[in-house]
Amino acid sequence: MKELIASVKKEYLVDLAMQGKRVDGRALDQYREVSIERGVIGTAQGSALVKLGNTQVMVGVKLEKGEPFPDTPTSGILVVNAELLPLASPTFEPGPPNENAIELARVVDRTIRESQMIDLEKLCIKEGEEVWAVFIDIYVLDHDGNLIDASVLASVAALYDVKPPAVEGWTLPEFPLRAKPVAVTVVKLNGVMMVDAGLEEENTADVRLTISTLENGNICAMQKGGSGFFQREELEKAYELARKCGEELRKKL
Repeated sequence: MKELIASVKKEYLVDLAMQGKRVDGRALDQYREVSIERGVIGTAQGSALVKLGNTQVMVGVKLEKGEPFPDTPTSGILVVNAELLPLASPTFEPGPPNENAIELARVVDRTIRESQMIDLEKLCIKEGEEVWAVFIDIYVLDHDGNLIDASVLASVAALYDVKPPAVEGWTLPEFPLRAKPVAVTVVKLNGVMMVDAGLEEENTADVRLTISTLENGNICAMQKGGSGFFQREELEKAYELARKCGEELRKKL
């Protein structure tokens, strides 16, 4: 019976998509309502709560002193972790991070790192001995699809909320940020492409592609998921969607 219901639901979603429609009435290139609240964790240096429709992601940023990596003696350290809390979805279970949490953390890490959003060179306290480490902790509170875009948005918002610690070793007047990357995830459902998939659309999609862009539209990171594929012209369309929607998301920051 469950398989029958799932099949009927998929046919319904596919039929809507073929008509350029979606189950919640949005256009194919339209995001759900986005809200960003900063300063939600009092014990963190920076934090943010992002609501993307019914999807909710909270991010906290902490700064700690640490030893640099041997191959980057003058650079600070970036560490991203993601936790899929069991209360967020019946499919999330307690325990160590699963492959979905690991992928989520990696995509956020790659977006921030490859965009060079944080000037890590300025987080060096003493070359080869001591630097500042930036820990970004992602907590998924409610999963209703498109966790990647929500997590990137929350992480960037939390970084821009960072207040430098009033401790010995911090010599900068502010946290060294220089970009606002955003991620846009495009899914393909029976040949129809759409952004910001809700959970039902996400579970039905053949393939997804996350494209992270900078203010000038340049791509800084990409991540593909699912067993399907994109044709070249579809990749070009996905980029245009990412660029256009990225501009709108960036205004929220």
